Amino acid sequence: MSSLLPPSPQALVARRIRADVQAMHAYAVQDPQGMVKLDAMENPYRLSAELQSALGARLGAVALNRYPGVRVQQLREALAQYAHMPAGYDIVLGNGSDELISLLSLACAVGTDRLAGKPPVVLAPVPGFVMYAMSAQLQGLDFVGVPLTPDFALDVPAMLAAIAQTQPAIVYLAYPNNPTANLWSEADMAQVVAAAAQSGSLVVLDEAYQPFSSRSYLDTIRAQPQLHSHVLLMRTLSKFGLAGVRLGYLMGPQALVAELDKVRPPYNISVLNCECALFALEHADAFAAQAQAICEERARLLHALRQLPDLQVWDSDANMILVRVPARAGQDAAQAVFESMRARSVLVKNVSKMHPLLADCLRLTVGTALENTQLLAALKASL
Repeated sequence: MSSLLPPSPQALVARRIRADVQAMHAYAVQDPQGMVKLDAMENPYRLSAELQSALGARLGAVALNRYPGVRVQQLREALAQYAHMPAGYDIVLGNGSDELISLLSLACAVGTDRLAGKPPVVLAPVPGFVMYAMSAQLQGLDFVGVPLTPDFALDVPAMLAAIAQTQPAIVYLAYPNNPTANLWSEADMAQVVAAAAQSGSLVVLDEAYQPFSSRSYLDTIRAQPQLHSHVLLMRTLSKFGLAGVRLGYLMGPQALVAELDKVRPPYNISVLNCECALFALEHADAFAAQAQAICEERARLLHALRQLPDLQVWDSDANMILVRVPARAGQDAAQAVFESMRARSVLVKNVSKMHPLLADCLRLTVGTALENTQLLAALKASL
């Protein structure tokens, strides 16, 4: 038997872990203990006691000793009905939208683009959802971020030029966008979607915040199906009110969804996830009432924020609001306000380092009436 000792963990990291992974930072989750938690765009409302009891009894009867089976298919059908999925479309489920984004990258990742002779490209406006770039990097695709305009509109000429130059495998369009919370112009969207069609690119419309949005691109797809055969639409139940359940779904033409389904792990949706989601859809009215309450609180919060001097506030079609705090000479203004609010037990998200367009910006999740009142008091004191 050899007396040689195995290599140290550090030596194994250096030899076996990809250099780009070593250089990455893990996704950071803030410690919310003792805080008014307004940093992650969660629905702040819990189920009523009656629904909690009913769900608990139902989950207690689930066959945990069996792999997920026919109930997952029933969930797919229930989601398709809930979303009014267009004819000729199919649906695939993911462990949150994050897994669906990873599956899309995996399905499109090859050593080189067969036509361009280089790694495939994922393209998206920036600032945007960080998982588009992270997933692309982990699967060996190149990520191209196209900056938005200073008011966070799509820079259509820049988008069209980037699509023509890079011929991306995937173009992501978040609708509304995160962290800016805005919906882009329908005319601008149409131009980008059409340009992607010309380059043979998939378009993934990410409607994570659809419960709070004034419109859905699915209406455009239904009205003009012939122009959207290259378009997939992704949603999540996280903002619906089930962030802890981890359930995302993606709809698209059957031929595209069938290929994506091939790279999906066979049992990626647990029986508990599935049963929770089915239960929620059966009580969709309760969750719709919660979304309405959040929208009403969003309007109150927007009005109150606009009364604060020197605070720049953007309109929102999501359950978050982006603000820019006044600059401070020689100081990191956003971090100073963030720390001051945290000292007052209110946790928000400092996004000022995500992209130069977000300088001095904080992202505020819309909470309950009491939470929003606490947020306003903490922000006012911190400014």
